[in-house]
Amino acid sequence: MDLFDMAKESTLAERAPLAERMRPQKLEEIMGQEHILGKDKFLTRSIKAKRIPSIILYGPPGTGKTTIAKVIAKEMQIQFFQLNAVTSGVKEIREVVNEANQLLGMYQKSSILFIDEIHRFSKNQQDALLPHVENGLFILIGATTENPYFQVNGALLSRTTVLKLELVEKEELMELMKRAIVDKNKGLGNYPVEISQDALEHLADVANGDVRRALNALEIAVLSTPYNEDMKLKIDLEVAQESIQKRAIQYDKNGDQHYDVISAFIKSIRGSDPDAALHYLAKMIYGGEEPEFIGRRLIISASEDIGNADPMALQVAIAAHDAVRVIGLPEGRITLAQATTYLATAPKSNAAYVGIDKALRDVEKIKTTVPLHLRDAHYGGAKDLGHGKEYLYAHNYEKNYVEQQYLPDQLIDKKYYEPTTNGYEKNIKEHMDFIQKP
Repeated sequence: MDLFDMAKESTLAERAPLAERMRPQKLEEIMGQEHILGKDKFLTRSIKAKRIPSIILYGPPGTGKTTIAKVIAKEMQIQFFQLNAVTSGVKEIREVVNEANQLLGMYQKSSILFIDEIHRFSKNQQDALLPHVENGLFILIGATTENPYFQVNGALLSRTTVLKLELVEKEELMELMKRAIVDKNKGLGNYPVEISQDALEHLADVANGDVRRALNALEIAVLSTPYNEDMKLKIDLEVAQESIQKRAIQYDKNGDQHYDVISAFIKSIRGSDPDAALHYLAKMIYGGEEPEFIGRRLIISASEDIGNADPMALQVAIAAHDAVRVIGLPEGRITLAQATTYLATAPKSNAAYVGIDKALRDVEKIKTTVPLHLRDAHYGGAKDLGHGKEYLYAHNYEKNYVEQQYLPDQLIDKKYYEPTTNGYEKNIKEHMDFIQKP
């Protein structure tokens, strides 16, 4: 590298976005991902042992996939090659292979090939990597935001270890931003920044686990704010909102708002008001509520408030929960909205919910025994004890029903489930009246 190249690289580094300048250079500087980078965890142990397998880092944007790859190369002091699957192909892979071969042959130096967005490589491009991963010419580190088990060839997957990265926690994002504000070498420490706690929290909330988004919004806030009369750059909530283009709402995922809004959401569904239910759903999504939590509440509501008035409600709710777990946000909002409006407009019945609670209260208070004719008669000696004697097999009778005692003696004639006349439950009620009619 000549003086011109060095000067150019220095200028680019200075002009790079804050998130790039603050990129961790050491393992201990990386925030989050404790499940793979914590003490004695997989990657930490592998780096210390200087034995990194080929890996695929799978996770949302801004969670440190590129950073981890670069830190691994630096910690292990090996050559780092980087390709992007959007702009690179087999030709670029061959060039890396040639260079890696030279390094290995001349200097016995290992290499890492980092491929960003590896899921965008075609099958042929992925196949071109196989022999070199297999013979150890280079350690492959792939990065993807898509589930590799759907997007990466099975042959390549079998030669790699998939590591899932999680969204960076809000507190960790806030700590990173605080570091950037005081860092005079790579961060914003040369600016007289004063940032309010609510502004910091808003940036961390809206960034939603994305380090890059949080730091770049912070940089915009600082660079676009004029000096006040005290020659300070005061970053308040209003500035933070404009810098990340999202209004702050009063929603504390761990406080009263969490419970108040979900309560209003469920009560709106119960009250058959789809518009109100969608409003509270939107408030939770906008406020960063965990989508799977919303899905779980929909499942409960489907049984508690709708029950057999529309048995499909439970299936819709379960499907919505499973779908949002797979696709996440923002697309998951559509699935949650579909389930919310279905449940809100469905006929309602809490008969099953009321019934089980009545039964539980009786089980707690009253000691019961199973009638002899209902007891298991399949083991030796059971019939000698009178088990199953005089049991009437319902399918042998008209309407597949025969009147006999099922409840314990202590609860004869007790009614727990009383179907309503709402929705499908009306059919259940009519059917039960029909088969029990003499």
